Amino acid sequence: MGRIGFFLSEAFRALRRSAAPSVAAIVTIVVTTLLLGVLVPVLRASESKASEVREQIGLEVYLYNDASRAEIDSLQRKLGAVPHVDGVTFCSPECAKKELAGELKGDLAGSIDELNSNPLPPSFDLSLDDPDSLEAVRAALLPPNSAGKPTPISAAIDPPIGDSREQANQIREVTGAVKIVLLVIAGLLLVASLLLVANTIRLSIYARRREVEVMRLVGATNWFIRWPFMIEGVIVGIMGAGIAVGLLLLGKVTIVDPLADDFALVDNLSTTGFVPLVAMLVAAAVFVSAVGSGITLRRFLRV
Repeated sequence: MGRIGFFLSEAFRALRRSAAPSVAAIVTIVVTTLLLGVLVPVLRASESKASEVREQIGLEVYLYNDASRAEIDSLQRKLGAVPHVDGVTFCSPECAKKELAGELKGDLAGSIDELNSNPLPPSFDLSLDDPDSLEAVRAALLPPNSAGKPTPISAAIDPPIGDSREQANQIREVTGAVKIVLLVIAGLLLVASLLLVANTIRLSIYARRREVEVMRLVGATNWFIRWPFMIEGVIVGIMGAGIAVGLLLLGKVTIVDPLADDFALVDNLSTTGFVPLVAMLVAAAVFVSAVGSGITLRRFLRV
């Protein structure tokens, strides 16, 4: 216990001696930890949203307006028998009109009721057991005829058959770009944190170089000399992480939680486990500080 007390007192004394670089290192750790604290939930939310959209990928089979009830019932049975089709939902022109009115807002929604006729066709919405089987289902709905040309399995089908792949691809592209940008920024800040922590420890070693020389002359081991500086770096990491976690908690309580009921993406952010996130951020901050200290110590305390 006596050695631990000595190491801690030496670490805090070094922090007081090099206050300016220590504050700079703490601020950098705070910024890096804040970015990571926002980055991880955003990445999880974007991946969750992309997976959700991917699971919703399906096919829309549009029908001719003059399709008879018998043709519709026959086609529904055929669609239900297609492999990988998990569900078949019929939507009449009136149903399609209501769905369109629900998607539109304001005057546009009201203008639908003023139409003299309903131009929307009846359709079947097909849900799949696996989004990767979309092309197989499409091929089953449009098998080639004797001339090799894709032909619908029913005369009631009005080709082409639509799907939601474009929406899913757009979401994947956007989330991919966001991930790359955030990862690059996080990487740059991590490097800056390492360098600033290393610079803080370097200044501490330089200010105490006489003490280090005396300790080595009286037989102190390298690790006995290293421990105060390593603890100094860890303290910088803990202080920076503590400030960042406090700011993240404040943002969660005042911004994320109140908006979670109104915005799906914010709701995904709020469902990210806060305690595991805090543990990860503190561990990352301490790791960065310890590595920064180790890099400098290895250079200055070589035997």
